[in-house]
Amino acid sequence: MATATIPATLAVSRRSLGEWINVFALEAKYEILKYMRLRVFSVSILFFPLMFYVLFGIVLPKAGPNRTETATYLLATMACYGVMGVAMFSFGVGIAMERGQGWLQVKRASPMPLPAYFVAKIVNAMVFALAISLLLLAVGGAFGGVRMPLLMQLKLISVLALGSIPFSAMGLAVGYFAKPNSAPAIVNLVYLPMSFCSGLWIPIFVLPKVLQNVAQVLPPYHVAQLALNAIKMGPYPSPVGVHIEALIGVTLLFLGLAAYGYWKDEGETYG
Repeated sequence: MATATIPATLAVSRRSLGEWINVFALEAKYEILKYMRLRVFSVSILFFPLMFYVLFGIVLPKAGPNRTETATYLLATMACYGVMGVAMFSFGVGIAMERGQGWLQVKRASPMPLPAYFVAKIVNAMVFALAISLLLLAVGGAFGGVRMPLLMQLKLISVLALGSIPFSAMGLAVGYFAKPNSAPAIVNLVYLPMSFCSGLWIPIFVLPKVLQNVAQVLPPYHVAQLALNAIKMGPYPSPVGVHIEALIGVTLLFLGLAAYGYWKDEGETYG
């Protein structure tokens, strides 16, 4: 393995800027194609946010002005739920599985720079975040009476795409500590309760007071509040800056945990 990495290192060091960009772009392209071809992943990651949105945002609310308001509110929070899912499953389950299969060792032996592997997964999460956002906007506009100016839609999509980053960091940490067989269960144990307690399925102000307090320490709550702020919906108990600072802190925390997990995994593999 060591002899294979020597020419790979030399090859990486001699690349031009254009070659570097091409490597990152190709890795991202094939990462996206991989998850698009995994029907269980791509269909479920789009279907579940859509299903919950149609049920809670369009079917159950009674007809009238409040129905449109509910559909608009839940569009933002259900999109956040979908973005969280794609980031945590592609990182948490994906990395755990690829570690177990020895795929990361193959990557190390190839001329591909390691950051391209992680950047590709972030790009993949953002692409699916875009798809989820556009799907819910289309359904909300067609059946829920949701009307938003184009600029507001672009702002919402941007918030959701960037909001995938802290969830990617959480998934990365899970991916380096969980075993391949246990990773899906661990992600679900984190993902589903945290979504409900953050007010993604039903408005946060409907939840009991104790859960409203718990939500303020959970990343999905802060992403959802930024998304709601982007479309001018819901109460805003904290300034936007508070939510951004909380998400930066969460991202750095889980990146630190992931770095430790990476170092530990490298020691066990090559030590």
